[in-house]
Amino acid sequence: MSFDLVKETAANPELMAWVGEMKEKLDAKMAYGLKKANEVDYMPYSSENGQWKETHIGWWTNGFWPATMWQMFRMTGKDLYREEAVRTEKMLDKALQDFKNLSHDVGFMWLIHSGVRYALEKNPDSYDRVLYAAEVLAGRFNPNGFIRAWNGKGREGWAIIDCMMNLPILYWASEVTGDPRYQLIAMKHADTSMKAFVRPDGSCNHIVIFDPDDGDFLDNPGGQGFESGSSWSRGQAWALYGFTLSYLHTGKQEYLDTAKRVAHYFISQITDDWVPRCDFRQPADPDIRDNAAGNIAASGLLELARMVPECEGRFYYEAALKILRAQEKTCADWTEATPAVFTKCTSAYHDLPGRHIQMNYGDFYFVEAIGKLLGEKLLAWYPNREN
Repeated sequence: MSFDLVKETAANPELMAWVGEMKEKLDAKMAYGLKKANEVDYMPYSSENGQWKETHIGWWTNGFWPATMWQMFRMTGKDLYREEAVRTEKMLDKALQDFKNLSHDVGFMWLIHSGVRYALEKNPDSYDRVLYAAEVLAGRFNPNGFIRAWNGKGREGWAIIDCMMNLPILYWASEVTGDPRYQLIAMKHADTSMKAFVRPDGSCNHIVIFDPDDGDFLDNPGGQGFESGSSWSRGQAWALYGFTLSYLHTGKQEYLDTAKRVAHYFISQITDDWVPRCDFRQPADPDIRDNAAGNIAASGLLELARMVPECEGRFYYEAALKILRAQEKTCADWTEATPAVFTKCTSAYHDLPGRHIQMNYGDFYFVEAIGKLLGEKLLAWYPNREN
């Protein structure tokens, strides 16, 4: 028998009270964030001096704001969130038009909101946006078995663990078109990632550089973590959730086994206070944390819990709850001093201005996780699944 996280949550009155409180707080905070978003002509990402900070329209995080709005619409039924999701979806058309400058992050940018809108409303423009983005991602596939991450001369062979979370847009494209090419590309990349990124202990490389001509491994620089061979916690979270999603889409057992291995590693490294360090192998001083890594991992653990037997699922479920509750208790700002919630997101270990800031996707994954505990069945990463 698989684990039923909604039933388990409903059976705990104290937990249900907390989840209900989170719903109310998110509604108030996101409505305020929406109000502040309508005061600017760009997509919300981070905050500064109580305002949303400006980003370029092609910035990889820009899909998380409309995606959060759809999550809030589903959670509350309030039209203001749907209207904001639609408004900002249209803003991103400029990024599609500038497709030459897009990276592999197009799943983040379109599937989780345009894909959701198409699932709910069958809007043809939303369908076209997601399929266009899937074509862009498929075009970045190197036949040696990996998807190129970033643009720029000298980066032809660069791939990163984050791409595991963008693969669902390719699975989506195969399902809606009936063309297996997209899924084959996604699975080739996932297979390569299992071998080249995930270490035996469940820790992961952030970046792997392959020879673009023959696919040979060349290097694994530290990327956004502390150093080469270290363990950037957000990378572990991308892998945990990403391999879980690849298993959900394909049923390939090796993906589930990999997700579980990464999950056990992540949990083993966070049990001191359940708020992840930016890099699990960073020096003790300074004490740099990353709320985004925690919320991504927690939502991924909740999804993973659904896919395994009850006893095993409870282990992942309880770890997810500890992360969510610890981060909310110590790092959330529910006031109107800022339009975002979580205050200790970190862009990269060596990015000093990017330490302990607010980032829209740190909030998105918390909203998503609370939605799951409330019984949300529509998964942004698999929006065309029967709900």
